[in-house]
Amino acid sequence: MKPANLKGILYLIPTTLGESNPHDVLPQTVRRAIEFIDCYIVENEKSARKFIKSINPEKVQSSLVLSSLNKHTDVSEHNEMIQPCLQGINVGLMSEAGCPGVADPGAVIVKLAHEKGIQVVPLVGPSSILLAMMGSGMNGQSFAFNGYLPIDKSDKKAAVKSFEKLSFDKNQSQIFIETPYRNNKFLEDLLQTLQPNTHLCIAADITLPTEYIKTMKVFEWKKTTIDLHNRPTIYIIHKMY
Repeated sequence: MKPANLKGILYLIPTTLGESNPHDVLPQTVRRAIEFIDCYIVENEKSARKFIKSINPEKVQSSLVLSSLNKHTDVSEHNEMIQPCLQGINVGLMSEAGCPGVADPGAVIVKLAHEKGIQVVPLVGPSSILLAMMGSGMNGQSFAFNGYLPIDKSDKKAAVKSFEKLSFDKNQSQIFIETPYRNNKFLEDLLQTLQPNTHLCIAADITLPTEYIKTMKVFEWKKTTIDLHNRPTIYIIHKMY
């Protein structure tokens, strides 16, 4: 039993980026953490339980205590989620896909843990952003993740042009994501807006059997046909000197 004044640890548990074998992309540290953690903060309870079972089939599901953290979660619930740590219980924070806290709502819980003096332990796992950057051949010394661009076409065009200029001025790779069902339209907008010699990397289905990572100049992409519909995709642009 832990001393009353000893806090639990917040473990940041990465998950797979899709329907792949977790043992192919996750280290043993993740399996060991799931073996001893029964309290979790997750985006979706059903998929979290499925993931936990895939890692540790012997885990008794009725022993799990899961709290949901997503866009519908009220800020007032955050403190309640972190309470087990303050009571000496280890908690696992789990993303729906990839690494918690990176392009993920879990960042608010990590911030709160630091404020409460709770130890945070990030575990190694796949990040589509970093894996795409690694595979792009672009500037890995200076890059920026910009998340989602505006939906409005004129606003999106202005943002793309702004980030393209920034990539040239700072010699910096610029990274974006889009809702998977909008991918084909997003790529069409990128190709219409970017300069012909700007480099564009498209990285789809990372770590999955259908993984696709390719970097070409925009004018070359215009000669290529690719279907990205409903495929999780990372886009990286870099207008080079």
